[in-house]
Formats: sequence, C-alpha cells, structure tokens
Amino acid sequence: MEQRIKFQKGQQRKFLDLVAARLNCVSIRGILQFGFDINYSSIKNYYSERGLISLNLFEELCHIAKIDKKELRFEIIDGNWGQVKGGHIGRRFI
Repeated sequence: MEQRIKFQKGQQRKFLDLVAARLNCVSIRGILQFGFDINYSSIKNYYSERGLISLNLFEELCHIAKIDKKELRFEIIDGNWGQVKGGHIGRRFI
C-alpha cells in the first residue's frame, strides 16, 4: 500500500493553499494544469481533508512549488492505516 501524509487538522488545506499561491494559481483547480495525474474530485477531497495526500503527490507538489518539507509539520503513515483488516468487523450475523 502507498504511504500517506497526515497533517494536523486544518494544515492540509493550508498546504494546498500554499502550493496554489506559489504556483500563481487562482484556486486549487489550477494545480491540475501542471500535469499531475489526479482528478479534480480527489483534489477537492484533499482540500476538505476527507482523504490523506499520498507521499508521491506530496513530494511532487513540494518540488514544483519549491516548498521545503522541513518547514512543514506532518507524519508519514502506512497505506493501510485506518482500514479494517480482512473485513471481520464489518461482517454482521443475523
């Protein structure tokens, strides 16, 4: 599974705002014009913090926007973080 980046609450939105500002984009939709292989609904989910940004996308965004990762506070989480293992908890017996 792919590793993810976890920011503190509200910081993921600020990170995407910073990327958009550094790239001179009016909104987060403008980030897509730089050739990222991601659809707009995924960017919106990241912006509203419904999902965690993948490590690869995070590194590409930092590189293209010239952001030093050392200045940001985040943690790297394994890809299976928060998932139910084997679906045992979701199984219901009637």
